[in-house]
Amino acid sequence: MTLENGFHDVPLGKVATVVTHLEMDAPVPAKSVSPPQGWTMQAVPNPEADWYRALYRDVGSDWLWFSRLQMPKAELTAILQHPAVEVYSLRQGDVDGGIVELDFREEGRCELAFFGLTSALIGKGAGRYMMNFALETAWAHPIRQLYIHTCTLDSPQALSFYKRSGFVPVRQQIEIADDPRVLGIFDDSKAPHVPIFR
Repeated sequence: MTLENGFHDVPLGKVATVVTHLEMDAPVPAKSVSPPQGWTMQAVPNPEADWYRALYRDVGSDWLWFSRLQMPKAELTAILQHPAVEVYSLRQGDVDGGIVELDFREEGRCELAFFGLTSALIGKGAGRYMMNFALETAWAHPIRQLYIHTCTLDSPQALSFYKRSGFVPVRQQIEIADDPRVLGIFDDSKAPHVPIFR
């Protein structure tokens, strides 16, 4: 379906966002950055859904990340524990501050399915450190393309950060979904930059 020019009403209880899909067809040189003090990237083999959802919520609640919170636990576990999916945490001791999820289930391609860090680490070089790790780890596999998406609910810096990291925008889509605050997944204080219409 192609939308005509003009305004289109979003139903009550929904949120609308513009999703930008980005791709990278070859490795790019890493941008130098030191690891944030005391934090390292660690593989999380066979992650449990409850652990994952807690970190996912910590990282994404300000941006209304909700897809993995709505997904049935068995379905989420099947993804997380699939041998072609790799999950990594930015960790200090037993504290998790960021997530990188690489999905190699499609032959020759990798999706950087989820990438983000908690608000306390924003602006401290952690994002660049994590992205360098994600790119190096993904391209160590026999892939021909790495891809990611972001949307207008995400941090305003996300799109430019991905472009600076070597990703190229290739298409945009409009997504309409149930507002997770209306559903009670998040309270109304989350994502104040996105109005709620009940």
